[in-house]
Amino acid sequence: MHPALTPVLSPAQVREAHRQLNSSGEVSAQLLGPVLARSWQRSAEAGLSPTARPAGAPHASSAQLRQALEQQRELLAHALPVMNFLHEQTQDSDGMLVLADPDGLLLHSLGDLQFMHRAERVALRPGANWHERWRGTNAVGTALVEAQPMVVHGGEHFLERNAFLTCAAAPIHDSQGRLLGALDLSGDHRGYHRHTLGLVRSAVRMIEHRLFETRHGDQLRLRLHSQPEGLSTMTESLLALSGDGWVTGANKAALSLLGQPWQTLGGLPIEQLLEVSIDRLMAGAQRTGGAPQRVQTVQGQALWLRIEPGQASLSMPARVFVTQPAPGPLPTPVPADELAALDTGDPTLHAVLARARRVLDKPIALLLQGESGAGKEVLARAVHRSGPRRAQAFVAVNCAALPESLIEAELFGYRPGAFTGASREGAPGRIREADGGVLFLDEIGDMPLAMQARLLRVLQDRLVVPLGGGKPVPVDIQLICATHHALREQMRTGQFREDLYYRLNGLTLQLPPLRERQDLPALVQHLLEELAPGQAVQLAPELAQRFASYRWPGNLRQLANALRTACALMEAHETRIDWTHLPDDLADDLRACAPVRAPAPEVADAAVDLRQVSARTVERALQETGGNLSEAARRLGISRNTLYRKLRAARSS
Repeated sequence: MHPALTPVLSPAQVREAHRQLNSSGEVSAQLLGPVLARSWQRSAEAGLSPTARPAGAPHASSAQLRQALEQQRELLAHALPVMNFLHEQTQDSDGMLVLADPDGLLLHSLGDLQFMHRAERVALRPGANWHERWRGTNAVGTALVEAQPMVVHGGEHFLERNAFLTCAAAPIHDSQGRLLGALDLSGDHRGYHRHTLGLVRSAVRMIEHRLFETRHGDQLRLRLHSQPEGLSTMTESLLALSGDGWVTGANKAALSLLGQPWQTLGGLPIEQLLEVSIDRLMAGAQRTGGAPQRVQTVQGQALWLRIEPGQASLSMPARVFVTQPAPGPLPTPVPADELAALDTGDPTLHAVLARARRVLDKPIALLLQGESGAGKEVLARAVHRSGPRRAQAFVAVNCAALPESLIEAELFGYRPGAFTGASREGAPGRIREADGGVLFLDEIGDMPLAMQARLLRVLQDRLVVPLGGGKPVPVDIQLICATHHALREQMRTGQFREDLYYRLNGLTLQLPPLRERQDLPALVQHLLEELAPGQAVQLAPELAQRFASYRWPGNLRQLANALRTACALMEAHETRIDWTHLPDDLADDLRACAPVRAPAPEVADAAVDLRQVSARTVERALQETGGNLSEAARRLGISRNTLYRKLRAARSS
């Protein structure tokens, strides 16, 4: 096993390991390391030969795979959005993501098509079984056996035919410690990167976090962290409690924090872990209105804790909640879903989110429009996670990224042997994968006309016929589409079907570009809290001014990428993002912006108010253009309507 920063074995070491195995039937743990040595030994004992094809390796039929997908519906519902997110971060890197069940059956994959075709030659595809006993040492199978994250690189694979791969996998556990499966990121061995395992482990943490929230949403939950800012982030420790204060579930961070394995943690009252009783915790939560509390572990470690009563705990005996008179009514709860998390103060976006919320539980198709990078997929995922289908799959398809020759098979699936190069088992297609959940068609304006006709038939009949024919399969999907194109103009030019447009356009939501939003300070702070939880990172004052003046042609995607890079370039002791932390091209663009004058000492404060800066930028543009509103709007890169709105906001404040 390779920790994230440990170099992989050299080819000479791998050759020597094979020589030892061939001559003595054993391999030195000093040569391969204890984990790989154990795995190679198990592979040999299973009767596998490094140079032979894996005889007898099982492969699920289409019906068996469908049954497995149904059995693993909960895991898939929470893993697929995370896989899609991770794919966005790693696309065009010649690799693929794979999700396996606890027995090594590959359930789902996505990635770069060229590499996926290469991977199919060694059966690295859904339906194949990659348990160690069938495929020898490999990241998926060995991570499942060892119950720990693994990197298996190149010749470290027991079977030589898999030596072109470099794979990083981590097991997925539920809150009781049960093994649910594994997530794997595979690529060409020449593209090995030592940080890949860290990406996979972070993705698994996100999946386990989502599973915990779903499994224990009706129970009492404790959120723990060494810093108050770390609560409600992916780094927090989670505990679920029964009504009388006994632990019923935990995430891995809680195990590490409390120094307990799942086996013992599940049979302990909270008083044996924290120096506080359940009654005191509940009373404290009522006094503070749910604000974080300071507590200590039984070993004396100081922590911050937030307690959240679930639906079931609301019916617990009154003594658990009230041990002294309450000081007043608790605050009125606000929606704590992902739509609410997107609302950072811009009035236009607030109206968009409010309209989306009103149709969450209604069978109305959504059409999201806005510039590239404005957050259309982010909004689509928030709608899914905030709605009644949150526990089902979210399947995203980028219509612009798929070759026209493949989009039909990708969407509608195909029967075995439907075309040259088709998998022998066939494929269900993305629409059927979204059955019961949400299908997100990004860049719908780039869908070929022939596919538009087929999609319209599916939406009308709610039936999918795979490529190559066969029995129609009923589907139940919520449809969300997105585009940066003007679909009405495409209808006039014959590029988009009018009947499909009106089928998709149940409710159109227009997302504002970043340059027109009024919530840049809050948005920057929100992103920094996600990227560097608990570190109180801020922008340097001059940089904050330039951010407010910049047009952000890449919108939210550009802003998030810039902040992500800046956080990665900061030293451990730094808490302020400055010029040296920015990508060179962005720094050049920001320096080219007309700087905002700093008229008052308050601008030198790190907590500079970017709204005031924005207002001053508008006023300066008007002065420089002699009051010509059209020219001022052009220089600022905004519309006249947006300029009017900013002027009204500035003069009313």
